[in-house]
Amino acid sequence: MATARKTATATLIRMTLCWLGLSALTVLSVELGRWFHEAAWLPLLVAAIVWIKSSLVARHFIESRLAHPFIVWVLGAFIAFAPAALVLTTFYGAHIARWATL
Repeated sequence: MATARKTATATLIRMTLCWLGLSALTVLSVELGRWFHEAAWLPLLVAAIVWIKSSLVARHFIESRLAHPFIVWVLGAFIAFAPAALVLTTFYGAHIARWATL
């Protein structure tokens, strides 16, 4: 019984720290956007923050490390898609819009 309680407490602490990290990254994103809203490198930094936050959610809340390797691969591809799309639309938005129009 004591072992289960220690495991539950450790899990709660780990999830709380992860949540605090996600909250800190969110505040950091907002502040970076406010301070450096015209910087050309800001979308790269935001994409990196999105990737880190997505990885934290997958690892600590979805518990991807316990999933089948194929599911881990699909989840990793999904996590990589959003930052990649952010960077591509930032630097090549006009070309992508022209390509995507009917």
